[in-house]
Amino acid sequence: MPAFRETRLLPEFERDLKRLRKRFRTLEEDLATVLKAQVVLYHKLGIDNKGTCRVPDLPFEVPEIYKVRKFACRALKGRGAASGMRLIYAYFREEDAVELVELYFKGDKEQEDRGRILAIYAEGPGD
Repeated sequence: MPAFRETRLLPEFERDLKRLRKRFRTLEEDLATVLKAQVVLYHKLGIDNKGTCRVPDLPFEVPEIYKVRKFACRALKGRGAASGMRLIYAYFREEDAVELVELYFKGDKEQEDRGRILAIYAEGPGD
């Protein structure tokens, strides 16, 4: 299965991952699975299983910001793909790259941090 040329983790994302990993021990493995089974399928193979959607109403077009709603976390036994974990990422079509922006548990907060997204990308994409 084709992967992206580059996958970047923003410092804010790394903090999210570190904090959540303490509660959900399988999170790193689950994240790797989600990247392969959701993000690559959606962007590379054009398969939409309704688990990934574009974040609406952002004041910029590039990069494209997506939310993964189907994120099976094995540490959340019995909850399946709609476990409540959410992944926000930026897709850079021209660069063939993804940038992981935010990871959160829906039990802690209801939706993505739009302020974070705007602070990072509203002025200009990437580093």
